[in-house]
Amino acid sequence: MIRATEIIDRVAEETDRVILFHSASGKDSIALLDLIAPRFKEVVCAYMYIVKDLQHINRYISYAVNKYPNVRFVQIPHFALASYRKVGYMGCAKNEKQKQLTMAKLTDIVRERYDIEWAFFGFKKSDSLYRRAMLRTYEDEAINRKTKKCYPLSPYKNKDVLAYIEREGLIKPERYGNAQSAGTNISDMDYLLWLRENFPQDLQKILKEFPLVERLIFEYDNKDK
Repeated sequence: MIRATEIIDRVAEETDRVILFHSASGKDSIALLDLIAPRFKEVVCAYMYIVKDLQHINRYISYAVNKYPNVRFVQIPHFALASYRKVGYMGCAKNEKQKQLTMAKLTDIVRERYDIEWAFFGFKKSDSLYRRAMLRTYEDEAINRKTKKCYPLSPYKNKDVLAYIEREGLIKPERYGNAQSAGTNISDMDYLLWLRENFPQDLQKILKEFPLVERLIFEYDNKDK
């Protein structure tokens, strides 16, 4: 991760406090926090939740704050949650007056709240064609000085990130069934079945907020009957 370190050090020359948008259980966030933490006085990790305080997520947050004394986590509503509430997605409480959010707007809100300019993200060119096109327009395909956003993992692939986690002995990212964690996706059956098997109390929290998710599970259980 030499190139990632060089990119991070450029930002460290300008500030000693940064924000990291952290998925808690995802590989990119786990690796990136380990790279960032030694180079700044304070790292504010912003975890965007769909349902707050899920046990399987909180254990990753606890791991991070215990490992890195200069790191603190804040939990903020995911920008997608505003869209869910506006239409009553999956039976959640509907509010047609709900203001919509974007990732950019949410980033600005967190910056203002914690008085921090620079924000880090775990995006990689290999994630998607959209991200590849976006990152190619930045300094060394990783730094956007105009918006003060940084993407140190830009040139790496999933296997590189996993190898780093293994080499450094970091907590392993979560896997939902055969799939790598993609965050709290309340319509993903692998995720829902994994919760039912491993963290049923978290599944109940999701059903309380999004009651129609139970229908997805019922239909899955009865699809061959």
